[in-house]
Amino acid sequence: MNTKFFSILITCLIVTSVFAQTSVNNYKYVIVPNKFDFLNKKDQYQINSLTEFLFKKHGFEALKEGSDYPKDLMINRCLALKTDVIKGSGMFKTKLTVELYDCNDKLVFTSSIGESREKEFKTAYNLALRDAFKSIEALNYKYVPNKNITSLTSTNSSQPNTAVTEEIQQLKKEIQNLKEEKQPEVAVVAKPQVETVQVATPQVNEVAVIQGNTNVLYAQAIDNGFQLVDSSPKVVYRIKNTNLKDVYIVEGKSAIIYKNNSDWVIEYYSGADLKQESLNIKF
Repeated sequence: MNTKFFSILITCLIVTSVFAQTSVNNYKYVIVPNKFDFLNKKDQYQINSLTEFLFKKHGFEALKEGSDYPKDLMINRCLALKTDVIKGSGMFKTKLTVELYDCNDKLVFTSSIGESREKEFKTAYNLALRDAFKSIEALNYKYVPNKNITSLTSTNSSQPNTAVTEEIQQLKKEIQNLKEEKQPEVAVVAKPQVETVQVATPQVNEVAVIQGNTNVLYAQAIDNGFQLVDSSPKVVYRIKNTNLKDVYIVEGKSAIIYKNNSDWVIEYYSGADLKQESLNIKF
């Protein structure tokens, strides 16, 4: 009976390993966050950098969150898995587990528990993480494109969002109208023979333009767009994708962000005035 149970258990483990390998192989990239929840600050003890290194060591194309993503990943975010490292409980051991999630936050793979008995945090985390990566190494990862992932996400990203399109067009129309209002009409005034008539210059509401913004905002991918964070890090804007290239809607504001040549610009209304502000965004 014990032999039969043991055989069934081994078979289940083999099937699970093959399934994980197949599903993980369907993803081209792995995105590593700048900070894991069990740490107090970004890349503490260089754990995030070590995670990126170990993924690359075992054949994955690993990218740090907020870095310059490849063009195909910008178009299709579901080509990437998001990784997380979970710290387990234990009095005398440091325990770490590596998890991989798809673009819909569905768990795709969980590594075995990596352990270390070292007391010093940096050494313990380093050894436990390397131990957890042994099960990832065993996957023998090799990217195999999956037509279902590629076609599904590409189709979704190419479908126009009618509401977003209408809002973009309305904003552009209002911007154009305001620009036209700025151009004063030239009136031809006949010069009287005796008395000179002074024509009052029409008052024009000038559009405030703020130039030279040197504060860098880092784009971090979220569902249907990005969040722009400063170096604090603090979320300054949340922007949504549109079907227009390099044009985004700012969440919670009557504003758009778009690319003008090599510069990023935000246009928004403050009362009746249209304002423009240049942004330094790193995607």
